[in-house]
Amino acid sequence: MPAINAFYAQSGGVTAVINASACGLIQTVRRHPERIATVYAGRNGIIGALTEDLIDTSRESDEDIAALRHTPAAAFGSCRYKLKGLDKNRAEYERLIEVCKAHDIGYFFYNGGGDSQDTSNKIAQMAAAVGYPLACIGIPKTVDNDLPITDACPGFGSVAKYVAVSVREAAFDVASMAKTSTKVFILEVMGRHAGWIAAAGGLAQERSTDPPHIILFPEIPFDEPGFLARVKHVVDTEGYCVIVVSEGLKNAAGQFLSEAGTRDAFGHAQLGGVAPVIAGLVKTGLGYKYHWAVADYLQRAARHIASKTDVEQAYALGRAAVECALAGKNAVLPIIVRKSDDPYVWEVGEARLEEVANVEKKIPREYIAEDGYGITDDCRRYLRPLIQGEDYPPYENGLPCYVRLRNVPVPKKLTADYKLP
Repeated sequence: MPAINAFYAQSGGVTAVINASACGLIQTVRRHPERIATVYAGRNGIIGALTEDLIDTSRESDEDIAALRHTPAAAFGSCRYKLKGLDKNRAEYERLIEVCKAHDIGYFFYNGGGDSQDTSNKIAQMAAAVGYPLACIGIPKTVDNDLPITDACPGFGSVAKYVAVSVREAAFDVASMAKTSTKVFILEVMGRHAGWIAAAGGLAQERSTDPPHIILFPEIPFDEPGFLARVKHVVDTEGYCVIVVSEGLKNAAGQFLSEAGTRDAFGHAQLGGVAPVIAGLVKTGLGYKYHWAVADYLQRAARHIASKTDVEQAYALGRAAVECALAGKNAVLPIIVRKSDDPYVWEVGEARLEEVANVEKKIPREYIAEDGYGITDDCRRYLRPLIQGEDYPPYENGLPCYVRLRNVPVPKKLTADYKLP
C-alpha cells in the first residue's frame, strides 16, 4: 500500500511550545516514510486548508525541524477561525475534503484548544459521512489550561513559570521602593473564563505574607469594597501590595470588568485590559500610587524561560498523535495523565474529541483560598510539577537563536480559488 500524506495545522493563540509539538509530529512522521509520505502544513491554520495554501515540510532540513523544539510561536502561522456547524455551512467541510482528496491526504492533525478540537471532530464526522478515509487526530494546546480530561495543556506550564517568576521579581522591585514610591503593583495575565494562569502567580509565595498578596480569579465575582479593604490591610501591614488579576475578571452580574464591546473570530468578547481598571479603583478608593503591567504576548512567547516539563509534554503529544493515527485511531486526542504528584510522574493517554470539544475546565473551588484571594496547598501541589526544569534555547550574541522555516508552498491542484465566508 503506497504511503499517503498528512495535514498539520496550528490554531488559536500561540504558545512557547506549540512548535515542540510540531517537531514531535514531523520527526515521528519522518521515521515512517512507508506509511506517511509528506506532512503538508496549513499556512495560517485551517485557513491554509480551506484556501489550498499548503506548506511542504519535506523541504525543511532535519536540523531546522529539530530547532522547532526550542522556537516559540507558530512556525507555519496560526489563526482564529471557527468553522460553523455541519448544518450551517456544509460547503466549508466539503471544501476541506476536496483539498484532502486533491493532495492525497489521509491524516488530519489539528493542534489547538477547545474550539480547534471541535473543528477536528466535525471534520472527522464529515469525512465519515461522505466515505472519505481521513483519520482526524487532535493535539492539545492552550496557555489557559482549560481543556478537560488532560492533566495539563501544553503551553500552560511555560506561561505559569513566566508569571510566577515575573511576580516574584516585580515584587522585589516594589518592596524596595514602597516607602517613597509605588505602593501597589498590578499584573494582568491571560485567562478569559479559567484562572489557571492567575493561580500560577501564587507559586511566587514562599510564606503566607509573601506576594502576590491578592489574586483575582474569573471564577470569583469581584467585590469592590472587599477588595479595597484587603488592599488597605496589606499595605498597612506589609507596606506594599502586589496583585495578579485575570483578564476575565467579572462582577457579581457576570460582566467582564474590561469588556471592550467587540468580539473576535470565535465570537468571544474582546477584553480591553482589566489592570488599569483595578488601578483606577485603587487610586480613587485609597489614593495609593500604583503601577500596572499587562503580560500579554510576553507570557506566551517566553521560550527563554519555558518549563522543561511543558516542552517534553508538548513534544510527546505531537509524537503520540502520529502513533494514534498509524494505529488506526480516529477522532481522538492524546492527553497527559498524571500518575503521581511527588515525584511528578506522567504518561500519555487519550480522549475522544467529542469529550473535549468546546468544554472549559475551570479551577476547582478547593484550589482557591476560602477568602477568594489566593491559592490552596492542593492547588500548589497541582501546579508546581508543571513549571519544573529549564530548557534553554541556544544563545548567540546574547540572544536566543530561533528558527524561521522556508515554508515552501505546495503547488495547487484545484482550479477554483476559495473565498472565505
